[in-house]
Amino acid sequence: MTRCEECGYDWDADPIDIAVFADRYAKPLTRFLPADDPDVVLRTRPEPTVWSALEYAAHVRDAFGFYGGRIGRALSEDRPQFSPRDPDAVCEERRYNEEDPAATLVGLAAAANDLAALLADLDDAQWERVGVGIDGDERTVRVLARRAAHEGSHHLLDIGRVLRHVRQTLER
Repeated sequence: MTRCEECGYDWDADPIDIAVFADRYAKPLTRFLPADDPDVVLRTRPEPTVWSALEYAAHVRDAFGFYGGRIGRALSEDRPQFSPRDPDAVCEERRYNEEDPAATLVGLAAAANDLAALLADLDDAQWERVGVGIDGDERTVRVLARRAAHEGSHHLLDIGRVLRHVRQTLER
């Protein structure tokens, strides 16, 4: 797999640039059409099982932190065992849709910058350090960083889709 068919993320691209997401998320989540009620546009789920734009942004913020934690463990521990997480449960537990959108964006920018800083000066051996998933598969730091970058890329696409759908629905 070299490119995500939906979002176009290039799984083989180097360098892995996480810091770009701070600015890339701010744009769709802070620019509104004259008829928009920002609170409604950001918090409306297009379907009960599809997150709102705000929920996607909060998820990405936490995903960057989640991957940063895994990468930190892989760099400091010998073959750490990674536990799974349920993103939908985290969304509900942390009540993403009730967050302040500006604070969510500040947190997303900080998480993106923190993860980018963690990755900035890794040497070849550090990129190849591993952690082990619940399935027994090894995940290198490089793979974890690419997964984080894919989360950022893919969910930016999801936010665009959600915003378009919500605006079309509200126009009716």
